[in-house]
Amino acid sequence: MSLYVKFWGVRGSLPSSMTPQGWTSHIQNILSEYDSKKSNTASQFLASKKLHEVGGYGTGTTCVEVKSAKTQLIIDGGTGIRNFSEKIMSGTSGHVKGPYHIYMTHFHWDHVMGLPFFTPHFISGTQIHYYGVQKDIETLIRGIFKRPYFPVAFEQLAAKIHFHILEPRQPYQIGDMTITPYLLDHPDPCWGLKVEAAGKCYSHCVDTEGTRVSREELGPDLHLYEKVDLMYFDAQYTFPELAEKANWGHSAAQIGLDLAFREGIKKVLFAHHDPGATIEQIQSIKDQTLEYFQWRLDHAKECNEEIPACEWDFAYEGLEIKL
Repeated sequence: MSLYVKFWGVRGSLPSSMTPQGWTSHIQNILSEYDSKKSNTASQFLASKKLHEVGGYGTGTTCVEVKSAKTQLIIDGGTGIRNFSEKIMSGTSGHVKGPYHIYMTHFHWDHVMGLPFFTPHFISGTQIHYYGVQKDIETLIRGIFKRPYFPVAFEQLAAKIHFHILEPRQPYQIGDMTITPYLLDHPDPCWGLKVEAAGKCYSHCVDTEGTRVSREELGPDLHLYEKVDLMYFDAQYTFPELAEKANWGHSAAQIGLDLAFREGIKKVLFAHHDPGATIEQIQSIKDQTLEYFQWRLDHAKECNEEIPACEWDFAYEGLEIKL
């Protein structure tokens, strides 16, 4: 295994689930479809469906685990980190006391609100390392553990916590893993991350609006998209919504596909799903993405243009990818 990636939270802005009425409507749709396929048992029918088609895309905000042969990295501390914490405390991860390496892209609420519920903070002997480009990263993390926002002060945490300030666009070594921060297109500076180990590469590209499109516009940040096996890209909005929500810092799947085609990215997962989006609405965005994807392929064929093969999908909570 070169790189293992697990998505613990894929929502954007704030944690969100459908209302009871929304779930009732969704279940009615599932049952109606099952009723039309009476030859299948319930278990056979559910097995024929993709997990997110039945259970949805998840409620937690951004948190991604990236693991190499010797190193484990957590990207962002959205509410998805709580489930990761539960896994740790169950003992199945095999190293309760770490060390834990947490990279912070930026400090908007949806990327930090899970950090106080990361249980290793409260375990004596645990080593936790925070990484970020922001020079005031220690002050920002300390501010999360502070009354009246949280009852346990930073000074009361039992873990030993270390802070590391990274240089923009400069590689940094953590064990057998190399990480390099690059600037994304976001109202407050947000630093995406390129993670490399054993010849494989994962690029974390949320939150970004993708306003810099050409290679010239991207300049030194172009490297975030070069020689990438898996890119995680912001697709909170439909393509038409981008015009209405300019400068909000989020993008559409079509922007990510264009980048992937041009730079030869092998696989793209889209996320940062809008908190108000239902399963059906995300599926609608996925259908629109498929239409655009097919149009690009057809157009390339008509023009005798060769474009690299690219797999893509929309990420859901709990999804695991091995590179």
